[in-house]
Amino acid sequence: MIVEGMADIPVAVPAPHRHDTREAVLFGGVYGAVLACSMVAALTQQGHTSQDSRRYDAAWLLVTALASALAHGYAHYIAERGPHRRGDALRTLVDEWPLVAAVLPTVVVLAGAGWGWWPANGVEYPAFTMNIVLLFTLGLVTARQSRRSWAVALLIGVVDALLGVVVVVANAVIK
Repeated sequence: MIVEGMADIPVAVPAPHRHDTREAVLFGGVYGAVLACSMVAALTQQGHTSQDSRRYDAAWLLVTALASALAHGYAHYIAERGPHRRGDALRTLVDEWPLVAAVLPTVVVLAGAGWGWWPANGVEYPAFTMNIVLLFTLGLVTARQSRRSWAVALLIGVVDALLGVVVVVANAVIK
């Protein structure tokens, strides 16, 4: 690449900051699980519990996760001040896969209720529980991979799970 006004002096274009996989999974997983809890709480706020509404909820959760991943990836891309190489934008967006992957179990729970695999009424409670367990597990596993003691890893898992609990409690209070 030639920088304008620099008389043919080649300049190396640095690669954008790449997050390691563990960091991306933890961040995206926590973000996705909290997003799933929040969306389930918001979508069930009005008490619509028909199969049609659960299929609608599943679709909106998936659309919201994809939009969030796109927005987050785009924000990372533009936050990297400086020149970019061809393909950096796409790589940055692909790096957001853990966020979408974290909401997929909740999408399946909601869609399954919509397809009649299980009752549509009350499906938000298993969805909340599943996301709280996911948050705990992400915190615990990543803390252990970082060579933290079991006591510290359990504490980190509990703190991560509390993010989901806060959403559930806020939903109960707001209803």
